[in-house]
Amino acid sequence: MSAMIGHHAQAVVMAGWAPTHGASPSVLRLAERLMSGQQDEIATMQQWLRDRGRPVPQGHNAEHGHLMPGMLSDAQLKQLEAAKGPEFDRLFLTFMIQHHRGAVAMVKELFGTPGSAQDDTVFKFASDVNVDQTTEIARMERMLSALPGGDPSS
Repeated sequence: MSAMIGHHAQAVVMAGWAPTHGASPSVLRLAERLMSGQQDEIATMQQWLRDRGRPVPQGHNAEHGHLMPGMLSDAQLKQLEAAKGPEFDRLFLTFMIQHHRGAVAMVKELFGTPGSAQDDTVFKFASDVNVDQTTEIARMERMLSALPGGDPSS
């Protein structure tokens, strides 16, 4: 849960740039949905940790940072932050696909670890992340391939 909070927080930062970076209406809607869902999930994870007397990480610079699968590097974040209009759309979709694939990999690793995900909340949360983000990856790949020069395999 601690690691995933930082992972989700980075997605919130990325999605938060869409309104000020000239995102197309479809990317803007996607970013709004992603931001809302990720913020709700962060709150759930923080409460789960608080309920167990565990430290609650704040923000995308959490302890696990760039060690997590799919996390954007500082250079990628700067590249996305500097982009505007169609270039922002292309980079946002490309980087968010990378980001979501990392979250799906983290869930697979969790479920592949003996004795993990025994807690009902953790199991449900991880299952939801897997389904939701796999579905969003497919949607973003379609959106990316519809852009001029879009390449969903990147």
